Amino acid sequence: MTRTNDAEAPSATPEEPTRLRRAITGPLLFAFILGDVLGAGVYALMGVLAGKVGGLLWAPLLLALLLALLTAGSYAELVTKYPRAGGAAVFAERAFRSPVVSFLVGFSMLAAGVTSAAGLAIAFAGDYLGTFVDLPVGVVAVVFLAILAALNARGIKESLTANLVMTAVELSGLVIVIGVVAILLAGGGGDPSRVLQAPPGAGVAGAVLAGSIIAFYSFVGFETSANVIEEVQRPTRTYPRALFGALLTAGAVYVLIGLASATAVPPERLADSSGPLLDVVRASGVGIPPVVFSLIALVAVANGALLTMIMASRLAYGMAEQGLLPPALSRVLPKRRTPWVAILVTTIAAALLTLVGDLATLAETVVLLLLIVFLSANVSVLVLRRDRVEHPHFRVWTVVPILGIASCVLLMTQQRGIVWLFAAGLLAIGALLFVASRSRIRHLNRR
Repeated sequence: MTRTNDAEAPSATPEEPTRLRRAITGPLLFAFILGDVLGAGVYALMGVLAGKVGGLLWAPLLLALLLALLTAGSYAELVTKYPRAGGAAVFAERAFRSPVVSFLVGFSMLAAGVTSAAGLAIAFAGDYLGTFVDLPVGVVAVVFLAILAALNARGIKESLTANLVMTAVELSGLVIVIGVVAILLAGGGGDPSRVLQAPPGAGVAGAVLAGSIIAFYSFVGFETSANVIEEVQRPTRTYPRALFGALLTAGAVYVLIGLASATAVPPERLADSSGPLLDVVRASGVGIPPVVFSLIALVAVANGALLTMIMASRLAYGMAEQGLLPPALSRVLPKRRTPWVAILVTTIAAALLTLVGDLATLAETVVLLLLIVFLSANVSVLVLRRDRVEHPHFRVWTVVPILGIASCVLLMTQQRGIVWLFAAGLLAIGALLFVASRSRIRHLNRR
């Protein structure tokens, strides 16, 4: 994979003026991606994953990392070639020249974002918060999302500074899990043989493939970064380094967490827990107070939700700028230069989704919607090879997007019927918004 300079046709340079503020440096972008990837995927879903694969927790995480890296390669090329807010929707518009296709891809990403935020809000209000106080899940989830919206509206730099702190906290929690299990093993405790234990009556290959759907959710946060590219300094140089560095770092941590979890706690016990890593810490016998680890887990979930809502609001803003969503969504606060209407609408949508679906169903719906997005991105990178730009950009080996397409199709075939129905309902709502937006544009053009 290399950087290249296409110079046959003009295109916008990565540093052209934008209405958004370029405040994201390389370290901030690395922390942004790492913080999003290391969020609720491991803190909230390890129990769900144990129910799928038993003690083989590390295997679907490793497979999901490899599959994510394929599509990440395509994103590295497309994002550095076309550095615009809107992510995959922008790429689809250029590749297919169809507003309908662009909208389908963009709204799939948008729906995935708000659905993910809803799932994270539910996770925040669950067992980890229950360590401190017993409050209604629905009320906590809505208040939680409102607080994130206020931080998001204050400014991208403030949001990412908060992310930097929260990423350090959540990473420390994962280091604690790995460390206490190492102490447990050193003392002769735990059962390392469980890391090769498949669930009863299930084949290893089938279990790992099924588990990879849940595990894939743990890595999809990298797409979020494409939607803040207009706010990144020197994106051509910064983006690929931050993207691959964050994914590989997260993958290494995840595999270690999977091994540690299966070693310390029987898979069937993990599967029954909504605070699985707290159970791992308790099982180690090391004197880590439950309230300390629960607080770390809450920070991790909050960080993932914050970054997801940043992405969703920027994507809604970008789609409105393209005329794919109502123009009101592109309104920006004069001083803060943040898309306040998009932030408000996406927050309300996420709050409504907390009222339907459980965490596992919401996570699988997010994966399905993102597979549609990733499939489009992998096809787009091949189609757009004939499009030349003036500035240097990253170029991925051709075989990578081809394998990325195959991986997306494979994972889509593993989805449950209820997940397809849930995703179809969200896309139907999007179709109504699209028709309304296009009708308004036609009406204004006639005037």
